[in-house]
Amino acid sequence: MVSGFATCPGLFYATPAADGILSRIRIPGGIISSQQCHAIEDIADINGAGYVDVTNRANLQVREIHKGINIEVLQYLQNIGLGSFNPVVDHIRNIMTSPTAGIDPEELIDTRPFVQGWDRYISKHPALSELSAKFSVCFDGGGIIRVCDRLNDILFAAVLVDGDIYFRLYLSVGAKGQPPSDMGILLPPKNCLLVLAALAKVYLAHNNTTNKRRLRFLELLNTLGCENYLQEVQQYLPFSLLSDETGKDLTPKPLSLCGKGKYQHIGIHPQRQKGLFYIGVVLPLGRLKSTQMKGLADLAAKYGSNTLRLTPWQNLLLTDIPQQWVDDVQSKIAFLGLDFSAININSALVACSGNRGCTASATDTKSHALALAKYLETRITLDCPVNIHFSGCEKSCAQHSKSDITLLGVSIEADNGVVEGYHVYVGDSKQKFGYEIYRYVNFAELPALIEQMLYVYKIQRLNSDESFGEFVNRYAIPQLQQLFNNIPKSFVNNKIPNFLEKLRI
Repeated sequence: MVSGFATCPGLFYATPAADGILSRIRIPGGIISSQQCHAIEDIADINGAGYVDVTNRANLQVREIHKGINIEVLQYLQNIGLGSFNPVVDHIRNIMTSPTAGIDPEELIDTRPFVQGWDRYISKHPALSELSAKFSVCFDGGGIIRVCDRLNDILFAAVLVDGDIYFRLYLSVGAKGQPPSDMGILLPPKNCLLVLAALAKVYLAHNNTTNKRRLRFLELLNTLGCENYLQEVQQYLPFSLLSDETGKDLTPKPLSLCGKGKYQHIGIHPQRQKGLFYIGVVLPLGRLKSTQMKGLADLAAKYGSNTLRLTPWQNLLLTDIPQQWVDDVQSKIAFLGLDFSAININSALVACSGNRGCTASATDTKSHALALAKYLETRITLDCPVNIHFSGCEKSCAQHSKSDITLLGVSIEADNGVVEGYHVYVGDSKQKFGYEIYRYVNFAELPALIEQMLYVYKIQRLNSDESFGEFVNRYAIPQLQQLFNNIPKSFVNNKIPNFLEKLRI
């Protein structure tokens, strides 16, 4: 087994964190069996602090590990399909796909075989361990629940062209944090894994294995240029990458329409299989107590298909539930202390580990996020999810894509010493976090400010279908500040918090 510390954590790579040792378990496609859940639950109880975290790539993390996981346990995990059978590649980023793959009523193609096929390829090719651990691949099946807006090095997005299903190839190029770009290439599904293998071979050929820092995929593409890179890829393929001979439309397509339904998985939904339903469960900040994990795994075994599905939005799905059992499963989920309502503020609330788990964080993001949720749940009712992202530093580990509201942790000099606070960002701009709208907001003042912003959004939006992001993008920043600061008399029982009074223009 691999020992020692690695930059990117894996099951076989112990990684130090501020709150102890961290172990990350790859769950290809986010699908995990009840048996696997029970095994991880035991590790969280015996070796960790009695909880697991779902990550933004649908991995599982066990934090605060105080007792090393012995080799017999690691071998058992391998035997039940957790962790690669080849440990040297187990730190490579999880393969992403929609959590509703194979059950989405509108998907064009079931992407699970592609995830499984690429996972097997990685395990059989140990040379890929020389790639950057952040090498990331995504398959989007074109259904209701899309994942093509998540940042990945390589994206295969299913499309329907003249009645035939293809994958459009998108690659990460340009500025860091920007969505991948369409290469103008249509691939028959049967060719996808061959192309992916060739993309990886060229990447590996250009990686300097004597350099401690592995070259990121985006950096290589920016250096070589996409055309040159794809010409090298072509040398490994028995067919032409350029599909213009087919007469299909190869005009590059933006990803602006992707991700529209990213929180529609929360709640109760019919599957494409007649008479079966799935339930999207809200996990506050992606955290699941080991007792809750056990309870959900037991529900999956008794009522479903013996599996849970983790999502890139740090929630999970119980699937394949016959209609006659849906009410029973709902009540048992509630008994576990969990919710399945999309209007729950926690459904789209995201936070990194914060300064309790990471020395780079300026603030205690998880505690602050939970405090904000508790504050808002009795003061404002949302009829659609609003993605609020707490990031303790500029690395934005918990969420790489844009959010509706981003709260960037900062230290603030105050009369009584240094206090924790946030810069507040909204909207979709070329900036990493969006448009900066407020600076150095003391956390003690933040919940009331967020309440005010959400209240103004609810009363000023064009209609109930307009998202928070669409709402703020209709205004220039000075106009937004004026909207947010000019507080209606009816707000908070006619009592305006003192700091908000100071912000009024």
